[in-house]
Amino acid sequence: MTEKKTLAPAQAQLLRQLGALVLVLLAVWFGWSAWQQLRDSNRRQSVEQARDAAVQAVQGVLAAEQKQFAAQLQSAPVQAALAANDLRLAGEALTHGWGSATDGEVLSTDLDPAYAGLPKTGYGRLAAMEQALADQKPVAWIVTDGLGKQKLALAAPVMRGKEAIGVASASLRLDKLGTSVEGANVPEETYLALRQGASSLVERGDKTLANGAEAMAAKVPGSDLRVAAAVPDVAGGPFGLGWLACVIATVLLALGAVVAWLYPRLTHGRGAAAGDADEAGAQTLGQLAPDLLAPQPVAAAKPAAPDAAPKASVAIDRGIFRAYDVRGVVGKTLDASIADLLGQSIGSLMQQQGLLDIVVGRDGRLSGPELTEGLINGLRKAGRNVIDIGMAPTPVVYFGAYHLRAGSCVSVTGSHNPPDYNGFKIVVGGETLSGDAITDLYDRIADGRLFNADNPGEVRSLDIGDEYVQRIANDVQIDRPLKVVVDAGNGVAGDLGPRVLAAIGAEVTPLYCEIDGTFPNHHPDPSEPHNLADLIRMVERLDADLGIAFDGDGDRLGVVTRDGQNIFPDRLLMLFAQDVLERNPGAMIIYDVKCTGRLPGHILRHGGSPLMWKTGHSLIKAKMRETGAELAGEMSGHFFFKERWYGFDDGIYAAARLLEILSVQPDTPSATLAALPDGVSTAEIKVDAPDGDPHSFVERFRNAARFEGARLSTIDGLRVDFPDGWGLVRASNTTPILVMRFDADSAEALQRIQTAFREQLLALKPDLVLPF
Repeated sequence: MTEKKTLAPAQAQLLRQLGALVLVLLAVWFGWSAWQQLRDSNRRQSVEQARDAAVQAVQGVLAAEQKQFAAQLQSAPVQAALAANDLRLAGEALTHGWGSATDGEVLSTDLDPAYAGLPKTGYGRLAAMEQALADQKPVAWIVTDGLGKQKLALAAPVMRGKEAIGVASASLRLDKLGTSVEGANVPEETYLALRQGASSLVERGDKTLANGAEAMAAKVPGSDLRVAAAVPDVAGGPFGLGWLACVIATVLLALGAVVAWLYPRLTHGRGAAAGDADEAGAQTLGQLAPDLLAPQPVAAAKPAAPDAAPKASVAIDRGIFRAYDVRGVVGKTLDASIADLLGQSIGSLMQQQGLLDIVVGRDGRLSGPELTEGLINGLRKAGRNVIDIGMAPTPVVYFGAYHLRAGSCVSVTGSHNPPDYNGFKIVVGGETLSGDAITDLYDRIADGRLFNADNPGEVRSLDIGDEYVQRIANDVQIDRPLKVVVDAGNGVAGDLGPRVLAAIGAEVTPLYCEIDGTFPNHHPDPSEPHNLADLIRMVERLDADLGIAFDGDGDRLGVVTRDGQNIFPDRLLMLFAQDVLERNPGAMIIYDVKCTGRLPGHILRHGGSPLMWKTGHSLIKAKMRETGAELAGEMSGHFFFKERWYGFDDGIYAAARLLEILSVQPDTPSATLAALPDGVSTAEIKVDAPDGDPHSFVERFRNAARFEGARLSTIDGLRVDFPDGWGLVRASNTTPILVMRFDADSAEALQRIQTAFREQLLALKPDLVLPF
């Protein structure tokens, strides 16, 4: 028998004392962290209460003044003057008897007197009147008058029946609004401010915290004002533990220290018994370790019972399972029961991959809550834990998958489709599902291969909008103020889009930013030029630097300049590429087949590696992962930044990066964008596919077409590149249409290329209706 080596009593005691000391130090570390976090939590709660009280107070002041404004507008003197078409007299009567109001005015809808009186009449007040006319409802803005003084400007359209015949406005002092914030109970070492755009109108507390205050900002309902708040940053607990876990760790460590210090007394008289047990064959830790560390069996997926198979209870249209997402018409091909089955199918795929948590969010469509509820029910049936972030743009849902360390997410969105559409964009384990992976979800449902968990998954609600705003604001800041108009088309980006751009330092004027799933003003699709008409007019009238447009779910970007130019996304990608390549020489930049032929040369001249790929956000993201590309973009307005971001398509983040780039240029934004290589091009041309089957027609065209002296690419449809331009015909993966685009160095070259395509398309299908 091998002789056991033992430590001398003095050595053993020293080791125990050192161990006890280490445990005490760890207990102090965890205890200090617990106290700091608890203090921070209480302070954060207090400042949030102060913020919410200020929001209510400001809202109350605004409501009272707007009520008085409406009453003055309906007063007998004002109405009599309007009936006589005497707008000057109506303006004078507007503030009569309203002690706190001045500068009453009623103007015709062309606002010519206000424009003629600039700068004396004040740009801010004019912008408020423009907004009231554009939204057809009252607005309340803080503006600076011609003398440099800040005032509250109220404006409202003057209606005759359903027609606006003018716009009324009045100015009020800021005393009452300021008092609403100044009277708030602001805790020590915190910050509170009343803000509009990038300006802080009233500030309280520690102003060194001002830059981070947007993360806790709360909007004042019915206005463009918000109350921002901040507390000092407090580091998280050791190993990411919260305060309660740190308290428990402190107690356990302290007990461990006591046990280590008093061990000889606690074990006095038990030596023989312990020895006897060891000699009797009791297992030591070394003997137990192999059993403790051995892999434990994982329960196999348990399919649903045959009598619960979905094909026996709910009819599902296979056609809603598309190339990039699942999408259908609500009430016809899509409802809550189908969303339930889809959720269980997604959950079954996650179970197969060992994934537990998933983030779910939705856009502003009226069917969103019902479909989201069904989706969550299905995910929980499969045992998945759901984090419901509520109404949020699709990129914020993607962000949540990273920020909350879930790795999987579903955005319930119809994107830019009509209001009666809705759908699901799905990410599982960091991979955006497309193609066969989407089809597999249908097959699981049709075959009854759905996992039923013994216990349903958990669900919790969480708002991560502030974290999203702060994440971007911490990384992107503009060097000089830029005045931008943001048109969200009443889509879900209407809240966070302007907040992000304001947080990075822009002066933001919102247009159609009230979230409304019926899209009452125009369709939320910036790739269609006619949807940008109102934005172009507003940018021109406000003399803004730039117009920013988002689509229905906020993952696409459109841009117009002060002189009314629509900057197509492939030209924006040039600007993004040269910026990214300054810091990442040689990086790969991916673009889709609809982008201009001048793009690859521009990328090469700036030291990058261009790669053309198929159209489709999920296909582009997959190619980025495969190649390690730093940046990608599509002609539809999707931009994917891996550099400094997460690699998913995000129209809001792309807008922030655009303003960052433009703010450091010596020229105006319009001049900088106009300097990008350009030619003559068409927007997307959409043609109804013969027999409703675009893929079959494109395949036949690809086989039959002959273009002399050109380079043909069949990556996605047929793209034909000539020395002086190119043309494209491809099948849409979302609708039964053919998508065409043409681009050339001159109008003559464009005409020649279109004619060549027209001849060959009509040779294949003589009755095909072509708009060129």
